[in-house]
Amino acid sequence: METTTERSAIEKLIFSYQDALNASDVDKVIALYTKNSSLIANAAPTADGLDAVKGTYQYVFDNFSYTLQFSIIEIVVNGNTAFARSTSKGSFVIKANGQTLADENRELFVFENENGQWKIARYMYNKSK
Repeated sequence: METTTERSAIEKLIFSYQDALNASDVDKVIALYTKNSSLIANAAPTADGLDAVKGTYQYVFDNFSYTLQFSIIEIVVNGNTAFARSTSKGSFVIKANGQTLADENRELFVFENENGQWKIARYMYNKSK
């Protein structure tokens, strides 16, 4: 059963992810994921498991910094699982040369409720243009 409380908790999780991503904070990002999570990033190999997901974010934050704003399109809750679609828009900086590029993505999140707390189980994104 989908409740306003569950939807609000998932919205908060998505915006916590946005804030951790924009802060380039690996530990805060990883704390939002399940142990058996997968990250399916644009133009990168799939990262399966929390260690691989952490390694991917470490690489990304070592090389880029982000300023993205997420907009939630939909959230669907079904028991202990849920999904959300969103878009993000902003920019990123390539740390090696300081170049700033526009960035626009669409995202699909799959969530699991672990011990009463929603976490990201699967996350996939790609460029919207």
